[in-house]
Amino acid sequence: MAIEDDIALFARVPALSQLGMAALQVLAIGAEQRDFGFGEKLFAEGEPADCGYIVRYGAFRVASDDGQEAVAGPDALIGELALMVPMARPATATALEQSSVLRVSRSLFQRVLESHPEAARRLRDDMAARSSAAVTAMARAAATLR
Repeated sequence: MAIEDDIALFARVPALSQLGMAALQVLAIGAEQRDFGFGEKLFAEGEPADCGYIVRYGAFRVASDDGQEAVAGPDALIGELALMVPMARPATATALEQSSVLRVSRSLFQRVLESHPEAARRLRDDMAARSSAAVTAMARAAATLR
């Protein structure tokens, strides 16, 4: 795949789209492609998380031991928080079909944010807005349970 295609992929990822083209270009150049067959694990719950993955094609079942489950398909970012902080994987991701991802290391992501402070500010603002929306939704849900 051409670098332009990878940049376009990064631009379609909602959590990354606000970074700007210069930052996305650096991420795309530094990302590593990894391919998986049906049933292969992208990562396992509890493993150290030092990167995020953008799904190029295919799909992954992301499931935790407590029963939470989601499917991540094309343009999905798996492991967003791991791009910013050291942590353990909260779930296991398994390929549901022939799939391909772009791996973005935390160190690359942090270098991009350091060298593109305007992108870091946009990302911070987006995360704050999403966090606020989640808190509001949880408060509404709690109010209906009373």
